[in-house]
Amino acid sequence: MAKRLIPSLNRVLVEKIVPPSKTNAGILLPEKTTKLNSGKVVAVGPGARDRDGNLIPVSVKEGDTVLLPEYGGTEVKLGDKEYHLFRDDDILGTLHE
Repeated sequence: MAKRLIPSLNRVLVEKIVPPSKTNAGILLPEKTTKLNSGKVVAVGPGARDRDGNLIPVSVKEGDTVLLPEYGGTEVKLGDKEYHLFRDDDILGTLHE
């Protein structure tokens, strides 16, 4: 049975994107050139409430590619896959091609 995690409040579940460590021609790339902290949004919470009780929705949606901070997030393992939980306001931005 596959588990599905629905984040609470303004949290976002992200699967980090691991860039290739070598080119198509087989040339190994240095770690620094392959390091971009990005991930794909897998699930989002409903949002948080402000002081007046109004719902503030999460600013990203499932399927978005996001830029993540270098540190932070909570590691979550579901089955054999590894994910990270971030608060909406910890996400630095969305990446578009």
